[in-house]
Amino acid sequence: MSTGPASDLDERFTGDGLDPAVWFPAYLPHWSSRAAAAATWTAGGGELRLSIPPEQGLWCADTHDGPLRASCVQTAHLDGQQPFREGLTVRESTPAFRGYTPRYGHVEARLRGEISPRSMVAFWLPGVEETPEQSAEICVMEVFGDAVRPGSADVGIGLHRFRDPALTEQWSAEPLPIDVAEFHTYAVDWRPGSLTFSVDGAVVREVGQAPDYPVQLVLGVFDFPDRPGPAGHVPALVVSHVRGYAL
Repeated sequence: MSTGPASDLDERFTGDGLDPAVWFPAYLPHWSSRAAAAATWTAGGGELRLSIPPEQGLWCADTHDGPLRASCVQTAHLDGQQPFREGLTVRESTPAFRGYTPRYGHVEARLRGEISPRSMVAFWLPGVEETPEQSAEICVMEVFGDAVRPGSADVGIGLHRFRDPALTEQWSAEPLPIDVAEFHTYAVDWRPGSLTFSVDGAVVREVGQAPDYPVQLVLGVFDFPDRPGPAGHVPALVVSHVRGYAL
């Protein structure tokens, strides 16, 4: 990982492992535990590979609506962020972590997904949530395996408002002529009051609103064991670079 100014990130995964100053390899562990939320990952040689092998356990097995397994990396963590239902309490406190938390700029990741109808891959920019209202999520991409067809896929892109009263929901999954099993660069140009999303440099969506607080990056692969699909398949997300810089 190489950095310029504090607001810049240029991660190429050329070293041995993940840079602990930038990456936190667990998905929202405060709702379950560090052990249950830990990602299965390898990094080096120019790639980060997140996967979910058959032996990986469930995330939030007794509280999430439907069984879910996840392997994610995040660039920040605060206890209590991203509650997925009412009435949750922190089960295992984890020290606050802020690796890379931009506020405006260009953010991109070059990635590919190995998914089946029961899995998905995603690249999200949710608010760090210093307050509950700072919770909107910039969805740069998410793809469910059952939305993949030969030569195209429905790619979720846009803005989720969640608990931010200043914003409105503006998200949808639209068909794009891409093979998600191949590498593509998914990006957002984030300016005050606007979001411009692109895939491989071509603009695919514009949103006329935006969060005005820091976000964290979340890259992950998810498996839904109760959905139809090959039980032996190992879903994976492979990332070759992540970049972020001021516009």
